[in-house]
Amino acid sequence: MNNFIKFISMRAGNFSLALFIVMLCASISTMAQGDGARFYWKGFMGTNAVPVIVNSMGGNANPMDPSNTVIPGSEFSAAMSMAGYARMLPIGKRSALISVLVPMGRISGVASLDGIDFSATSRGFGDPMVQFSINVIGPKAIMNIPDILRYKPGFSLDILGSLAVPIGQYDNTIPINIGQNRWYGRIGIPIVWQIGQWIPGKRTTFEFLPAVWFFTDNKDFVGKTMSTKPKYQLEAHLTRDFMERMWGSFDVISYLGGKSTVDGVEGDALSNLGLGGTLGYQINENMQLTLSYNTTVNDNDAEDLKMDGFRITFLYGWHKLIEGMHRLKGNE
Repeated sequence: MNNFIKFISMRAGNFSLALFIVMLCASISTMAQGDGARFYWKGFMGTNAVPVIVNSMGGNANPMDPSNTVIPGSEFSAAMSMAGYARMLPIGKRSALISVLVPMGRISGVASLDGIDFSATSRGFGDPMVQFSINVIGPKAIMNIPDILRYKPGFSLDILGSLAVPIGQYDNTIPINIGQNRWYGRIGIPIVWQIGQWIPGKRTTFEFLPAVWFFTDNKDFVGKTMSTKPKYQLEAHLTRDFMERMWGSFDVISYLGGKSTVDGVEGDALSNLGLGGTLGYQINENMQLTLSYNTTVNDNDAEDLKMDGFRITFLYGWHKLIEGMHRLKGNE
């Protein structure tokens, strides 16, 4: 009996912490890095999670600006941390995820706008983002222990929506800010495609995220109005288990469009490619750690987006059924 409880607890714990997907608002602070590998794996319904994310980023665009607006000759650097909360819940027989993440930290840089040079540092809280996703193609929601034991993702497709609330730190006298002074969000279609066996230590997936970002106008961008056209995101990952608790991925991300106009003066649309890698490790049944690095590669011209970043994510997840099984196992 004890061995059975241990086996079920381990399998359930793995699914509970597949929920490091609840980093999903991490994209608010790592626009050039994307959401990340194994981001939209499904978890046990009723799982709760608290992600803590630390980022170091730099380049010729504000890392906190989701439009990735390039200011030629500029140089930005940011050290950010984020914390939030997420919960998996069933809607009908489909799995859904709702989350919120709040960024905080420091961004500094030098930039030139209309012949005026700026050098500034901004500290404080950024724009919080809420996100909701729901599965529409793939296995039904994981509701109980038998569902966990027979679960295989196969081909899974979700629909997601994100929205940032413009209440972050903002100074209208400088173009270097953590908050963006405008509403923005996205609609996307995360896809997870299982390749081969679904056994811890042997799991392999192809993952894709096509998405479109939308922006309202910033009507006080250093005394001017900045408008941005929709930006198209395409993210892809090839992930593979190295062992039962460790996995890695090769990451690719591309951004197109997103041309910004400041008081009628048009900038350049994005046409950028980024490459990177991720390493993940499940510390125990409640905690997971991931390390990611990403950098742009087609960035030779002054108008090209140049950005690189390093991200560390710690996730603590729990489920009342799993915690109950832990207590039962400890009493035997």
